[in-house]
Amino acid sequence: MARHLYKTSTPSTRNGAVDSQVKSNPRNNLIYGQHRCGKGRNARGIITAGHRGGGHKRLYRKIDFRRNEKDIYGRIVTIEYDPNRNAYICLIHYGDGEKRYILHPRGAIIGETIVSGTEVPIKMGNALPLTDMPLGTAIHNIEITLGKGGQLARAAGAVAKLIAKEGKLATLKLPSGEVRLISQNCSATVGQVGERRELNPLGKAGYKRWIGRRPVVRGIVMNPIDHPHGGGEGRSPIGKKKPTTPWGYPALGRKNRKKNKYSDNWIIRRRSK
Repeated sequence: MARHLYKTSTPSTRNGAVDSQVKSNPRNNLIYGQHRCGKGRNARGIITAGHRGGGHKRLYRKIDFRRNEKDIYGRIVTIEYDPNRNAYICLIHYGDGEKRYILHPRGAIIGETIVSGTEVPIKMGNALPLTDMPLGTAIHNIEITLGKGGQLARAAGAVAKLIAKEGKLATLKLPSGEVRLISQNCSATVGQVGERRELNPLGKAGYKRWIGRRPVVRGIVMNPIDHPHGGGEGRSPIGKKKPTTPWGYPALGRKNRKKNKYSDNWIIRRRSK
């Protein structure tokens, strides 16, 4: 994609750039509000993941993972930013008037056509069952359960490979390196998920707050109620021989795993047989 460089007007726009083709104007019938639970707390309100919370409000874009507009050609109209995922999305206008979002295939440009079905060409962005694909095809948005929609290889840059077919099952090599068997009737999309390059430097501390990251505070400057290292007068040392975690456990390599776990007992019983 072509890059557009910012004119530096403030320190936060220095050395910034954007993809000139990418838009951010979602259609009203393809979005809805969502309740974000990204505050780092569990059902009781206890913090279980630190330094989370705040952030800009997001609208969820309905993505067509099923690709069930069969044998109807669609045209890529826009390439848009999606705040809920690390890949771009494409707005597709189908020949019957239907409009849907799909994941942006790497290399796809505005104006190209895509189609899904059983006897469609092996072309980037087309969706078809695994049984109709040749071995070695690079794919993404792969179904696990027939008709449920793609669940595998949906992140930015993700790509899987069809390496074998035997009987009713197909063997795939997933992006993690895992080799998995999936029914040949399940569908997938040809090509790799497009990557979203983060062209802009952070520019200022507020950028992290926009994406929902709160400040990190050292334990030594906390109060005693908040951390074992806290308290004291002025720049006090930690007050202990060895540093500890916020919950009081040793932080220098000592294992905090429970000694009476059921799995340990099972291993001992198995070795004794």
